[in-house]
Amino acid sequence: PKYVVSTTLDSADWNGTTLLRGDAVEEVTALKERLDGEIQMHGSGGLARTLLAHDLIDTLHLHVFPVVLGTGFRLFAEGARPTAFRLTESTVTGKGVALHTYERAGRPTYGSYA
Repeated sequence: PKYVVSTTLDSADWNGTTLLRGDAVEEVTALKERLDGEIQMHGSGGLARTLLAHDLIDTLHLHVFPVVLGTGFRLFAEGARPTAFRLTESTVTGKGVALHTYERAGRPTYGSYA
């Protein structure tokens, strides 16, 4: 199944798709409570920031590309609540893209990242 969080769509006509139009935090919280297994989110930095701020993301899969663009949006918003993640997997592709997987590790303790 596919769930689309949107404030602009009126319908989602894709096969197997459910449109989530309410408050994203409430909708995703309810989805996590009623579904077993993994829920993935792709392609929305704004939604990721919202879900991170409400402790609704357990694992981050970050792809770090070897380019500097100079502009763009931050994944971790200014003033974001400190949250610790633990690196669980890391690899580099032949093109130099670093693929990192981090899992939630609770609240950070200062000085614990050396």
